[in-house]
Amino acid sequence: MKHSSSTVIPISAVGRAHPAVAVPEIAVPATGQLLDRLGRPMTDLRISVTDRCNFRCSYCMPKDVFDKDYQYLPHSALLSFEEMTRMARLFASHGVRKIRLTGGEPLLRKNIEGLIGQLAEIRTPAGEPLALTLTTNGSLLRRKAAALQSAGLQRVTVSLDSLDDAVFRHMNDVDFPVADVLAGIDAALAAGMGPIKVNMVVKRGTNEQEILPMARYFREQHGGKVVLRFIEYMDVGATNGWRMDEVLPSAEVIARIHAEFPLVPLQASAPGETAQRWAYADGGGEIGVISSVTQAFCHDCSRARLSTEGKLYLCLFASAGHDLRPLLRGAASDEDIASAIGHIWQGRADRYSELRALRTTDADDAAGDKAPRRVEMSYIGG
Repeated sequence: MKHSSSTVIPISAVGRAHPAVAVPEIAVPATGQLLDRLGRPMTDLRISVTDRCNFRCSYCMPKDVFDKDYQYLPHSALLSFEEMTRMARLFASHGVRKIRLTGGEPLLRKNIEGLIGQLAEIRTPAGEPLALTLTTNGSLLRRKAAALQSAGLQRVTVSLDSLDDAVFRHMNDVDFPVADVLAGIDAALAAGMGPIKVNMVVKRGTNEQEILPMARYFREQHGGKVVLRFIEYMDVGATNGWRMDEVLPSAEVIARIHAEFPLVPLQASAPGETAQRWAYADGGGEIGVISSVTQAFCHDCSRARLSTEGKLYLCLFASAGHDLRPLLRGAASDEDIASAIGHIWQGRADRYSELRALRTTDADDAAGDKAPRRVEMSYIGG
């Protein structure tokens, strides 16, 4: 792998990095009221269905690292849809109410509609269906939107970093046209999956000039049917060459938009929501900002992440996962696996973004002997 560093975790090595999880001696029953060490419940599960993507965005899967020689996981290592569904059912028994399918690019996984159909059958302890959503780069959304909705997908989030075709092709680094992503958004709306969220990662010096054109386009074309969200460029993984001076604070994003389209703040729609919500004062819809660099929101984070081959990660910035696949493919009962999940969550104290904010210089991140080995975002989803 090119340009590797001591802080990069190659996907091919992740399976060897962490031992399998054992069933705890003292059972942790599934009561739907699971809390971690900081009193945070587990309500959201993000399942990565593939480690592959057809884009090479520099902030996620840069081409000079994820090239033709990169070692992806073999198909035999990936969880089957039945295994993912079994895991989702056990997480639901502990309080998970929402599942987001991620990747890589999840629409590259063949027959993803089959998985969605299975997940749609799961019920919470209170008998309610799970909220099912999916994050995609939109490249395959136009042809798949109707089938996804028919299978039970309720919402979709599309990653789109620019409306300018030249800028967008440069950022995805595979020469993919922006018009095809916009067509996918239109198809998803036509299929009844609105409101759609569109996520724009803002990188200072690269696409910050696209903030107002993006806001103007989705406000005028779709109004309340599309919620545009601006994400601060994050220090996820170790391959994207992250630098603090390339972060455009969300406060500046809001100021730029407010100067042209006055905004008013909105209350969070749910506990643990990552985005701060703002409405256009004239009723033209809403936007959101996700400020994980300048305004940490770890204190109420309720999200767990399951990798495509069965490792449980407790934070987007985690350096280690908990390998559940041996239990899943061994003789462990549902009760055993649920107890293991509960034990792991009860020990959770992750709050990377808050700790990062306490640092006084960037030197701590630059010091190789101090920097944690963080897993890549493309491996466990954003």
